[in-house]
Amino acid sequence: MLSIHRSTPPAAPPAAFNMAAHVLARADALADRSALQIVGPSGAERWSFGRLAAAVRGTGTGFLRAGLQPGDRVLLRLGNTPEFPVAFLGAIAAGLIPVPTSAQLTGEEITKMAAQIAPAAVVAGAGVSLPDNPPMILTEADLKRFEALPPCDYALGPAERLAYIVFTSGTSGSARAVCHAHRAIWARQMMHEGWYGLTGSDRLLHAGAFNWTYTLGTGLMDPWTVGATALIPAPGVEPAMLPLLLRRFDVTIFAAVPGVYRQLLKQHPKLDLPRLRHGLSAGEALPRLTRQHWTEATGTPIFEALGMSECSTFISASPANPAPEGTMGWPQPGRQIAVLSPEGHPVPRGEPGELSVHCSDPGLFLGYWGAEAEARAKFTADGDWFRTGDIVRMTEAGAIAYQGRGDDMMNAGGFRVSPLEVEAAMVSCPEAGEVAAIELRLSEETSLIALAHTGPASASDLAAHATAHLARYKQPRIYQHFPALPRNRNGKIDRKALRQLWPPLAERGPSK
Repeated sequence: MLSIHRSTPPAAPPAAFNMAAHVLARADALADRSALQIVGPSGAERWSFGRLAAAVRGTGTGFLRAGLQPGDRVLLRLGNTPEFPVAFLGAIAAGLIPVPTSAQLTGEEITKMAAQIAPAAVVAGAGVSLPDNPPMILTEADLKRFEALPPCDYALGPAERLAYIVFTSGTSGSARAVCHAHRAIWARQMMHEGWYGLTGSDRLLHAGAFNWTYTLGTGLMDPWTVGATALIPAPGVEPAMLPLLLRRFDVTIFAAVPGVYRQLLKQHPKLDLPRLRHGLSAGEALPRLTRQHWTEATGTPIFEALGMSECSTFISASPANPAPEGTMGWPQPGRQIAVLSPEGHPVPRGEPGELSVHCSDPGLFLGYWGAEAEARAKFTADGDWFRTGDIVRMTEAGAIAYQGRGDDMMNAGGFRVSPLEVEAAMVSCPEAGEVAAIELRLSEETSLIALAHTGPASASDLAAHATAHLARYKQPRIYQHFPALPRNRNGKIDRKALRQLWPPLAERGPSK
């Protein structure tokens, strides 16, 4: 049997569609119900569905009154505040194109990104790095004022049109602007049962910050779409505090990256969470031991998902369909998935190949802004399959076992990071010499980004340079001098050989 899965996708969205309108479709009927709670040990800030919808549509009005036109790109440079999702949905409601970005990015990094998309405005949070020579700047104070304005009309149109852009690390070493259609939110209904088991009565706590796309989708928009309550930890909440919040605020579903689960379990080997039904994990592969320890501590399972910026998650386990031992889960209902050979043909089940998504998937991206050729190169020659770069194996029953990345991409706490991007920043450090970035695994549960260098620069000098030029999550955590870097017969850095040459490492805590 070949490694291919076909199922019927969801019915097409309405002809006149708007992503923000879909997310808030239940807001009028649930006006007084709690949509959002920003929770901390001392209490919670609460937003009702009515307040949320009014703020989103008022923000849309504010953007238009500021002179922005439908189709304009709006670069979001906001911290961990509720204004982030309000600005994101408000822009979409008004027909603008929001571009959310990590607040950790340096001025150098965000300047390069802004140059790609030419935003008409930057929404700026206090203390967040801005691009050089920004266009119109709107502040958080402006956003708060916008929230009280009369509601904008939803900009309706074909679900295929561009709705928002997110950046991802490309294999070329440059961050790529991934374009998504309004239909992306429609496609997420395949996750509601295929991963979350989400209902309108759930209270879903996501451990991430507002300004992370994993939080934005799984932690906020999906709960709001079904009328559930989204909970986000207040700024300053540490993982050790999460058990208190999970219990105090009657959380039924908890979502995080594997690293958060590990930190939490180190502090709390036993947890009493009577309302919790299960956990969700994505962003990087969930180690078997982390899953096992969580179940022993809480009596509840973790359901894992695999996805990427170009298609969100599409492989997952769920309460209705748990993952068999040794696998991540199943293709979600409605997906068409194949495991392909280098020639683009489905391999026999049980053999490794490249995980690929059919071009008809409603959640698949529209392309890369300004890099159409690179987007086309991600598909098979016939254009039928988008190749993800993930190497997997499909079992006889159709479950997916993850084998690793085929393009040396690194994973830092759930963020995909290109080694070429790290190397481009670090090679300019004085006396660094030649450099090579790799992901090193410390244990079954822990990995980190490491940098090899051939020059006499000290680890402290390299670390200082990384701090100045790279977002925190992209910075190497260890540095190792080598007389020369191993290369293959084509002269390219041999990262596999470099991992084998690296001196043995002991597991350690996160770098300060």
